[in-house]
Amino acid sequence: MKKRKIEGDQICMRIYIGENDKYQSKPLYKAIVDLLRQEGFAGVTVYRAIAGYGPNSFFRTSSLLRLSLDLPIVIEVIEEPLKIDALLPKLDEMVKAGMITLQKVHVLIYRSDKIS
Repeated sequence: MKKRKIEGDQICMRIYIGENDKYQSKPLYKAIVDLLRQEGFAGVTVYRAIAGYGPNSFFRTSSLLRLSLDLPIVIEVIEEPLKIDALLPKLDEMVKAGMITLQKVHVLIYRSDKIS
């Protein structure tokens, strides 16, 4: 893996989708992670929420009384603005329901102790 230095002003992109969302018969969150890796993004984190609802106001929760198999998923990536901009048209095709947010962030440290 090529070592990258990411510091300074970057973009934090968050993608809000459902756990059951699919893209070409594959879980959407996995398809997005694969795309990010393919496009050379520095890293990605996928969060599985314990509760939430979207535009249809259907509440999803991981409570024992009502175990949902379609919990909210948040995919977060921090990257250079140009790489994010280039990715947005591909995400627009993939994400049929959900939300994508962009936020300016300032990266102080990004490092790995492993260099290949």
